[in-house]
Amino acid sequence: MRKGFTRRPKADEPGKHGTNYITPLGLQRLKEEHRFLLTKDRPAVVQVVAWAASNGDRSENADYQYSKRRLRQIDGRLRFLEKRIEAAEVVDPEARRTGLRATKAFFGATVRYATAEGVEREVSIVGVDEVDLERNHVSWVSPLGRALMRAAEGDEVVLQAPRGPEQLRVLEVRYERIAIEPFREPVEGEAPASGGSS
Repeated sequence: MRKGFTRRPKADEPGKHGTNYITPLGLQRLKEEHRFLLTKDRPAVVQVVAWAASNGDRSENADYQYSKRRLRQIDGRLRFLEKRIEAAEVVDPEARRTGLRATKAFFGATVRYATAEGVEREVSIVGVDEVDLERNHVSWVSPLGRALMRAAEGDEVVLQAPRGPEQLRVLEVRYERIAIEPFREPVEGEAPASGGSS
């Protein structure tokens, strides 16, 4: 084989390796998705692959080709989830904090802030696997999450936004339960969610 066709290892991508900070409910969601894929989705697809393979010519068998592709997607997602679960470091937002840890924004904090225009917003700082913009959950590695980290009530911080730096004033920092959308199994006939990259 010529050197031009050998596979080179990919460089480490930020957020993919190392510690995976996550809330207890976020970890539970990853485990539930892993359990569903391993015990229900994958066995069902394997059964379809076996049936399609028994129908003869696999090169022109759409059921076989689609099911094999779906099986590769499931296996890739399972590997991704296993790595994320293995690297998980659970941080409970409801855990008792003392001193600066109780007054400054760290992972798991819910922060109310105001923009320079006076618009108030509230976000919860969560792990990269728990981001949900509809619920105002931002990642601790996002520009907003990084800007708010270690800020206390009354602090002014600078958000490095795409349209330029933006001044934010922290109004409140609190630690409370963060509601994470639970994993739900796809309904029959519904397209399975990819749930992220693998």
